[in-house]
Amino acid sequence: QVHLVESGGGLVQAGGSLRLSCAASGRRFTDYAMGWFRQAPGKEREFVGHTSYSGDFKVYEDSVKGRFTISRDNAKNMVYLQMNSLKPEDTAVYYCAADTRYWNGKPRYQYTYWGQGTQVTVSS
Repeated sequence: QVHLVESGGGLVQAGGSLRLSCAASGRRFTDYAMGWFRQAPGKEREFVGHTSYSGDFKVYEDSVKGRFTISRDNAKNMVYLQMNSLKPEDTAVYYCAADTRYWNGKPRYQYTYWGQGTQVTVSS
């Protein structure tokens, strides 16, 4: 089992940047692929991107490609989401997630472990 805690959310103007962090504890970090998801008010949770165990492979949702970057530091048990050129439609609660499975595409399965989420609000 793994415990996840996100941080770094906040209010930012359109065009700005934010970096979200997710700290993992528990079982060996490299056993898990790590993902980022988000849920806007009144909408279903959606996939943002995920990274493989080593960080060598990453997949992003089309709407964030070229703007968001996922990275992981396996020595520190951390995963990050760097968000640039933010748009008002990026406003959502962002969740970090972990799973022992990895698919080099959009995941077709539900991630197993979830953080509590961090709010990102982008003003126009």
